[in-house]
Amino acid sequence: MEPLKIAFVSSEVHPFSKTGGLADVSAALPAFLARAGHDVRVVTPLYAKIDRKKYELRPPPPELQNVPVRFGGRTYTFSLPTSLLPGTDLPIHFIDCPALYDREGFYTKDPDEHLRFAMLARAAIESAQRWKWAPDVFHCHDWHASLLPLYLKTLYAWDRLFEKSRTILTIHNIGYQGMFPAAIVPDLGLAESAHLFHQEDLAAGRVNYLKTGLLYANILSTVSKTYAHEIQTEEFGANLHDLLRARRDALVGIVNGVDYGEWNPAVDPHIPVKFGPKTLAGKARATKALTDKMGLAPAGQAPVLGIVSRLTAQKGFELCFDVLPALLSRRDARLAVLGTGEPRLEEFFTRLQSQFGGRVCFYMGFSNELAHLIEAGSDMFLMPSRYEPCGLNQMYSLKYGTVPVVRKTGGLADTVMPFNPATGEGTGFVFEHFTQAGLRWALDTAFEIWPDRKAWKKLVTNGMNEDWSWDAQGKHYVDLYAHLSGRGAQ
Repeated sequence: MEPLKIAFVSSEVHPFSKTGGLADVSAALPAFLARAGHDVRVVTPLYAKIDRKKYELRPPPPELQNVPVRFGGRTYTFSLPTSLLPGTDLPIHFIDCPALYDREGFYTKDPDEHLRFAMLARAAIESAQRWKWAPDVFHCHDWHASLLPLYLKTLYAWDRLFEKSRTILTIHNIGYQGMFPAAIVPDLGLAESAHLFHQEDLAAGRVNYLKTGLLYANILSTVSKTYAHEIQTEEFGANLHDLLRARRDALVGIVNGVDYGEWNPAVDPHIPVKFGPKTLAGKARATKALTDKMGLAPAGQAPVLGIVSRLTAQKGFELCFDVLPALLSRRDARLAVLGTGEPRLEEFFTRLQSQFGGRVCFYMGFSNELAHLIEAGSDMFLMPSRYEPCGLNQMYSLKYGTVPVVRKTGGLADTVMPFNPATGEGTGFVFEHFTQAGLRWALDTAFEIWPDRKAWKKLVTNGMNEDWSWDAQGKHYVDLYAHLSGRGAQ
């Protein structure tokens, strides 16, 4: 198969800009595609917070300097400098438009926020025009890039360069949709196409960017198979479930990959000793380093339970309010927690640390080094999420021989298989219902199997031998692009 041409349009790309997993995908997936020989071009805003000195920007060619883009009654201009994605030869193309992106944060509540991400969509198309490059696929990510399919069908429908281009919209978290007043439609340059927006929304005085993308993208994808089913339900669909059900034949779920160059105990520079499935003795040294660093009593024969998370309602830690104090009262265990978020959850873990001094440590904040050490040094990793589109920490945990204890939702359901001690199959402990009883059952089951060192070792090595790398997961996207562009599966 000939190399594919993929325009990758995202509001975040790690390490230049990041608030969540979107940034990781927007770096790792294009890097995989480039390694596989495809022509992938990443377009993203040049925010004021991006360090120009650290990431050397190369000036754009003349045709990509001061490109005019008209929105309603005002014309903005952008240029398109580039910088290499660190550790790769992949150029990242930055939309340099100070009038829109010279702000304190990546996202704002400013009155022109709708234009900041309309520009993301239009600059990607305008750049392709000036490259004289017809992407097989425009891969758009989340609400920020969701106007692109509509722009191709309206303002750029005249350009036969894009006659065969197709669009994919990936939903990373359906809770974020890009909602604006209906009065912005003329600003977008789409006054003559107002009939193409969701008419009930317009009548109610609003425009929803994500919903607009869902209407017009050729293919919809999300970041796990289970989440693709969940968002078609009223419980998880964030008021878009009816539209997603109507387009279910165009909706696919592909689990995100993991960067094993960064998250792999065999090469991790943040842990005291490297280890793997055949050298598990090193994990015990990581456990000692973790308990020492966090001021915990030596674990001895007790398991260490780890948490690295944003402390938000989505992550489900309210289930722990009664379960963890009871568990620690009747079982010998250590608990290492890293995170920050809602005050009620921070207060809970602070109280837990006071109540079980020497057995619980809560580090309020974030430390990349400590996150790696918790993954390496813990025996179990807790993710009781209310919902989880994909999740990455459970896949990190598998690689580090740290057994996930998770709720059966989204990507957690797709990546953690319940352990069956009779057959030796499975990789973790999975509870189905979002209840304290469900979490209690999963933890009790884990603690009951823990003393059986043969069974536990089998459980650990099962997880460590799984492959959730981008080399594995990225192939699913290549097949999707190839199918969409009429090339057939690779």
